[in-house]
Amino acid sequence: MGHREGALENMVSAWQGKRVFLTGHTGFKGSWLALWLSEMGASVCGYALDPCTEPNMFTLTGVATCVEDIRGDIRDYPALQGAMKQFAPEVIFHLAAQPIVRRGYSDPVGTYSTNVMGTVHVLEAVRKTPSVRAVVCVTTDKCYQNQDWLWPYRETDALGGYDPYASSKACAELASAAYRSSFFYRRGEPACGGTCDRARRECDWRRRLGRRPAHP
Repeated sequence: MGHREGALENMVSAWQGKRVFLTGHTGFKGSWLALWLSEMGASVCGYALDPCTEPNMFTLTGVATCVEDIRGDIRDYPALQGAMKQFAPEVIFHLAAQPIVRRGYSDPVGTYSTNVMGTVHVLEAVRKTPSVRAVVCVTTDKCYQNQDWLWPYRETDALGGYDPYASSKACAELASAAYRSSFFYRRGEPACGGTCDRARRECDWRRRLGRRPAHP
């Protein structure tokens, strides 16, 4: 009998040679993900601010030696878009965020600008980067309305947030959903002719030709 690849072999081979753009690679989870992707054979470009603690996982594990390490702020759209376009990734992992609940109280504007507009900037940069094939936006259970129950939250539960951090993550979820349905996976247009709206006529013809509807 020949050798059958198992789940682990499939996982490794799936990432070999893949170009991955990772925001937040200097954080705790981002550092681990950067190391894992690199170990799986992916070519990783990290985009993030400096580590916010000393010591930190990024420095202790030597992440900078196995990824293309770029210092940047996701609130700086031109820099982010330029870095992403130049690297030409196939997969995006978006982990960069303001992750501290208490800091949300002391700096609500910074929290919203990073977690909401930062996410919008990442998604907009993806929209302008033709090489991208998949996007993963990492979130938190704090994005759900707090019900004070004991069991885990589900993706069908209502979004909410009683504090700036939780609220900002719920807003980021809404932004991600809007980009997904508007630009990355389009649905809801009528599949029939006869409309007089130019944009809808274009969508209709592109659908007939088997092409994805274009967006500016």
